Amino acid sequence: MSNQKTVLDVEDVTVGGGCCAPLVAAPLNAEQAVDLSKAFKALGDPVRLRLLSLITSAESETCVCDLSAAFDLTGPTISHHLKVLREAGLIDSERRGTWVYYWPRPENLSRLSTLLATPRLAPA
Repeated sequence: MSNQKTVLDVEDVTVGGGCCAPLVAAPLNAEQAVDLSKAFKALGDPVRLRLLSLITSAESETCVCDLSAAFDLTGPTISHHLKVLREAGLIDSERRGTWVYYWPRPENLSRLSTLLATPRLAPA
């Protein structure tokens, strides 16, 4: 496996007059930043962060009845937090009879992970 980095095509991006090292990945455009900011805003609440953690760590989809048991909050409050996560595109759900089941949306979580895991060299 090679440690060599490939410079991506970023012709529409200007970086400080050429004094800096070339970009190794394309930065977010304005639309991507808006989309991802919704997800980060949704995760800015500790209850929602814990809910997402419970959903992503489950072997399969998770029933709201199991999620609610982990919190000292009312059902409507849990539902509100789950709605925020769903609207941010981090989870999806399906109603089956009385219960709603939730599962993660890996493609959207991967976008967040990729942005946060960008490798950086330490300054010289």
